[in-house]
Amino acid sequence: MNTTARYARYAILILLGLYSILSFTREDYGRATSLSNTSSELSFNESPDELDLDLDTLGPRANATLLMLARNSETDTAVRSVRELEDRFNHKHHYPWVFLNEQPFSDDFKTRVSNVVSGSVEFGLIPHDHWYQPDWIDEEKASQGRQKMVQENIVYGGSVSYRNMCRFNSGFFYRHPIVQKYKWYWRVEPDVHFHCDIDEDPFLFMENNDKLYGFTISAYEFHSTILTLWDTVKEFIAENPQYVAEDNSMGYLSDDGGNSYNLCHFWSNFEIANMDLWRGEAYTKYFEYLDSTGGFYYERWGDAPVHSIAAALFARKDQLHFFDQIGYEHHPWMHCPKGAGLWSGKNCSCNPSSSFDYNGYSCIRQWERIQ
Repeated sequence: MNTTARYARYAILILLGLYSILSFTREDYGRATSLSNTSSELSFNESPDELDLDLDTLGPRANATLLMLARNSETDTAVRSVRELEDRFNHKHHYPWVFLNEQPFSDDFKTRVSNVVSGSVEFGLIPHDHWYQPDWIDEEKASQGRQKMVQENIVYGGSVSYRNMCRFNSGFFYRHPIVQKYKWYWRVEPDVHFHCDIDEDPFLFMENNDKLYGFTISAYEFHSTILTLWDTVKEFIAENPQYVAEDNSMGYLSDDGGNSYNLCHFWSNFEIANMDLWRGEAYTKYFEYLDSTGGFYYERWGDAPVHSIAAALFARKDQLHFFDQIGYEHHPWMHCPKGAGLWSGKNCSCNPSSSFDYNGYSCIRQWERIQ
């Protein structure tokens, strides 16, 4: 090939390369940026300072982590959840991930997760006493309660491991040594979906606007799982009225001024919150009081109502936030943004008409009523 022909070929290749760059869509750019920042060669416990990232160029970030409780058997669904949140949000911010498990994570889990995160990642083993049923629980009484729930076809009614999880998420996750260094967390679960671009940093939004707890879905709890929870809460409040915030959200929890619980709660498989809320004196004493009754095992108290009741009573109403702009799905319920321009502006893939918000089982109307 002569010199003229060779130069002509190079010119054509350069033009084709420029065309491919110019024809990139915004989605292509997001995927390319995310993939270029994967951490497939990171060790499993590298800190942000050890990463080859210039964090100063990322702009301001909160002292926050993306937090997932997962098992080795959930590797596929955990990786999918991480990949979606990275693509929709974290590839621009590189917030660290923390994964917790009551069993040691497998090398396969750690390798595959590390390959799709854009920041640092740590894997933690949950201490035995933070997970398993305490020795002081009357197992005969607990077993009878589980059998009754199984007979009544209550979801997870016979599961001890589910009760362990609810108790751990209610009172222990924020105490884990790996999590201790963070102030904020975004709870993510395996097999969830993020349907919209998340342009604004939710952590900074909450920090800059004096928010403590954020949610996307509000629903009614199964009454049969928390038969004595509200009475226990009322006993605690009667003994500790100083912890109840002025301008709280009691109107969200109760239709009669607190005499009874209307079962409304924030669905805690998605929550963005300040862990100082849980680490403070009010919640610490509240959890210890609830835990001492054995209700997590004698009944099936979930961390969602436990967290929701505390946030609604111990924080001001204006410190709780509904993240309408975050499209989120945890089967069988999905929140799709309804605000003007949000759906198209955030490149949402969800169907607004299928949003759970105004399903008869949703409590979002109760929340909006007190705003």
